[in-house]
Amino acid sequence: MINRELIRIKIVQLTYAYYQNGENNLTKAENEVVYSLSMAYSLYNYLLMLVAAISKEMRHRVEVASARASREGTPPPSTKFADNRFGRQLEENLMLQEFAEDQKYTWDDDIEFVRKLCTIIEQSQIYQEYMMSEEDSYEADREVWRKLYKAVIQENAELDALLEEKSLYWNDDKEVVDTFVLKTIKRFDPHAGKKQELLPEYDDEEDKVFACKLFRATILNADQYQRYMSDASRNWDFSRLAYMDVVIMQIAIAEMMTFPNIPISVTINEYVDLAKLYSTFKSGGYINGMLDTIARYLVESGELLKVMDPPKSKYQ
Repeated sequence: MINRELIRIKIVQLTYAYYQNGENNLTKAENEVVYSLSMAYSLYNYLLMLVAAISKEMRHRVEVASARASREGTPPPSTKFADNRFGRQLEENLMLQEFAEDQKYTWDDDIEFVRKLCTIIEQSQIYQEYMMSEEDSYEADREVWRKLYKAVIQENAELDALLEEKSLYWNDDKEVVDTFVLKTIKRFDPHAGKKQELLPEYDDEEDKVFACKLFRATILNADQYQRYMSDASRNWDFSRLAYMDVVIMQIAIAEMMTFPNIPISVTINEYVDLAKLYSTFKSGGYINGMLDTIARYLVESGELLKVMDPPKSKYQ
């Protein structure tokens, strides 16, 4: 699950925090990088557990309503959503159950929030259309959950606040982690049953090394990289640049210099996008030009042994 896109985001966040907090313990900061990434994976599992908790609570509601209907001699409620095959499969997922047991995570303490989401779901057009549809397939069951996640969980300010109370990391991570949850829902296979594999913590074990190596290079070579920026800024007063812009460019240079297999254009475009996310829209264009100038200088001087391809960016 943890890929290089998420790693770059984390390195930007933690490098900025490293300087803002006046940190001088590099080993401690590196451990923070690894821990922060592991918390993103915990959030991924915790959000899947929320879907399972909602599924369980919705089934409980139907059981209560069915018992009441039996006592009163009225028509029983539809069990279509209670019997949703995807929801049941996720509840029974062995990897998710193992995570919950190991990490001691549960939604039981926030059951009122789960119930509130159930009510919102029942009132939603997505739910109503699903209940009225005559289609009866696993694909339809899975698709309704994908739609409900996007409508009820992905953009939910109350959930964001609840998660932030549990971990300061999670508020920053949720937007990215949501995409992984939706990807997981889409790839569920009915034939896998409770043994359906969730996304692994790292897409590639080398990415964990990538994270620590990138962070270390960024910090240890800060003075050198900032000299490159100062020289490339020409008529600009380097000291007046937005601090986040400096951090982003510093990390980008570290990536260019440290990882020979990553094309220069890929690095530039990745950090231009991060500038749009964490700084200003105008910062993207400025950082694009600065990094292009720095990369060309490093290639021409022989300090960077890469081919200099023009970055494919909308800012050109």
